[in-house]
Amino acid sequence: MTATAILKTRVTPDVKARVAEITGAELLTEAVWLRRLVARAVHEQAAVSPAGENRHPPYSVRGGCPEGGRASRLYVRLRREDRLLLHERAAARGMASATYVSVLLRAHLRALTPLPKDELAALKEVVGELGAIGRNLNQITRAINQGARVTGPGREEFRAILKICEALRDHTKGLIRTNTASWDSGYAEDAP
Repeated sequence: MTATAILKTRVTPDVKARVAEITGAELLTEAVWLRRLVARAVHEQAAVSPAGENRHPPYSVRGGCPEGGRASRLYVRLRREDRLLLHERAAARGMASATYVSVLLRAHLRALTPLPKDELAALKEVVGELGAIGRNLNQITRAINQGARVTGPGREEFRAILKICEALRDHTKGLIRTNTASWDSGYAEDAP
């Protein structure tokens, strides 16, 4: 945020202590809490001003535009226990709380199952490994079909490779199923 001006005030130690309690309960800094109060007051004042007197559009805390885009901001009040759960779930996904909420909201609005970057990278790695195994098996099969004598892995080794491929497939399916269920319930360990 680019600040263009500073507002200052002095308060009694009792008021300062009360503000510290409030901001601590809401997990906010005093500056953010005060900025929200000022924004709310300016917005309310703009709403009650007679037509023609309001020369400025309603105040936006972060300068966001309602038309959309990355500059848009949405402020939501959360209970302390919900905020703590949000932090836990976001941390479990390796995401910032705001990013987690944004991904979750977008997924809900568009009926998507979100796939965070780390999980997508893991899936891409698994798919790449399966592709490499498939290419190797195709080369061996082609050589055998052309009459080449293939030395190396025998029947038991191929069975082991097949079991590994099946395990990778099942693990990938399980990861996708768990991801879907975890976004529905909020916890990956709750998934079947």
